[in-house]
Amino acid sequence: MDSKLRIEPMTGHAVDAIIDDLAQLRMTVFAEYPYLYQGDAAYERDYLRAFVAARDAVAIVARCDGDVVGIATASPMTAQEAELRDPVAATSLDPAQVFYFGESVLLARWRGHGIGRAFFDHREEHARRCGARYAMFAAVVRPPDHPARAGDYRDLAPFWRRRGYAPVPGLVTSLDWQEHGEDRASAKPMQFWMRELD
Repeated sequence: MDSKLRIEPMTGHAVDAIIDDLAQLRMTVFAEYPYLYQGDAAYERDYLRAFVAARDAVAIVARCDGDVVGIATASPMTAQEAELRDPVAATSLDPAQVFYFGESVLLARWRGHGIGRAFFDHREEHARRCGARYAMFAAVVRPPDHPARAGDYRDLAPFWRRRGYAPVPGLVTSLDWQEHGEDRASAKPMQFWMRELD
């Protein structure tokens, strides 16, 4: 890992100083497959501010020479929007025992250097300190023959499984966003993955 790289947790108003950089980072990374997101900077800033404003929320920020190259977020499931919180509440799980991991985005040139592992390490440790029993995230579901899937696309499912996460059978929600080539937002299926924190 580059010696100039710093990975540090940030909370609350500390995030405001780099909110524009974080918004641009999300738009850059989520424009790629599998999300294909056609971003909006104002929405991104509002989303990030709202996410980190939640009690016990954290943003893990990776920077090199001051430039933001990656971010991962986490906050209690009880602080999430209904589209994420309600499907979990409808199961036998208690949302109060679940920590939700939001985005984990990293510029392409920094992938494969252990930053993704560090993002999970920081978030899992934070969730444990906050008393959570489970960690959970949701990932978009795309067909394996999707035309936008590049030949060098790296499926993250094996990495998630090595971290102890597995898809929760039947626990799927949908989120709306506009992807490249669409004239308006449409619903995208999102599969929940979970692990018990030890």
